[in-house]
Amino acid sequence: QVQLVESGGGLVQPGGSLRLSCAASGSIFSMEAMGWYRQAPGKQRELVAVITSTGSTNYADSVKGRFTISRDNAKNTVYLQMNSLEPEDTAVYYCYVRFISGYTRVRDDYWGQGTQVTASS
Repeated sequence: QVQLVESGGGLVQPGGSLRLSCAASGSIFSMEAMGWYRQAPGKQRELVAVITSTGSTNYADSVKGRFTISRDNAKNTVYLQMNSLEPEDTAVYYCYVRFISGYTRVRDDYWGQGTQVTASS
């Protein structure tokens, strides 16, 4: 089994910053991609940012230049630094990992429970 522990969400004024963290633990042979998705009320879940095991990154156009994704491979942890937050960034943010299972040696995907981010005055 794999566990994901997310933290860092909250309420911030527009223009403010938050940093999300997601730590993965459990039966992980190797960690491949790690990332963040978000889902606003009434909208589909969308990719925010993803980072591969080699450090390559991909961002949604709406967050480029404002958000930065990074990871600590030794800790199997992914971070999302969010600056210049806008009301449109308000959503539940979900951590995502793709890994090779330590039990089965099969590639698998796993999602966190989600953390609320609200940018509002």
